[in-house]
Amino acid sequence: MTTAIDYKQAQHTLENADLLHSAEEITVCLDDLAKTVNADFAGKDSVIFTVMNGGVVLAGMLMTRLTFPFRFDYLHATRYREKTSGSDLHWLKRNDIEIAGKSVLVIDDILDEGYTLEAIVDELQKQSPAELKTLVLAEKQHDRTNGFKADYIGLKLIDRYVFGMGMDYCGYLRHLPAIYAVKGM
Repeated sequence: MTTAIDYKQAQHTLENADLLHSAEEITVCLDDLAKTVNADFAGKDSVIFTVMNGGVVLAGMLMTRLTFPFRFDYLHATRYREKTSGSDLHWLKRNDIEIAGKSVLVIDDILDEGYTLEAIVDELQKQSPAELKTLVLAEKQHDRTNGFKADYIGLKLIDRYVFGMGMDYCGYLRHLPAIYAVKGM
């Protein structure tokens, strides 16, 4: 389903949305994720990738909490392209940093059905990293999954259309420091 909206419709969506996780809850979640990642990646030659566009907010907030040295890059693979449902995977940018023999962490906003993150992992595994881990802020709870599981999951979400913390609604509302559900979706 393609849904084009303007900023007024985005504002209306936000004003009528249901708050699922507050900014304070997100802060606690990020602190917990960082503690685990810091322990797991300490002393390793590491590369962190964020998946654009959704992972950028999470990655920016999480990386300020990390205490080990790492290189950073981004990947851009998408199934949604500002639509409310996914289709085939479309690569816009693959990694530029050599990852053979490195410890790699891929950060994305949400694990919904799992197809995008699984395809990214499959692509990166071909480059022989020493280890490859995935981190998502949220995992949506439903039975449409392909079975892919992230290594680090911050929150479990109900099966609704969500936005905020990197997740968008028709290209808008990605920047919010909390997670909301669209009323009626």
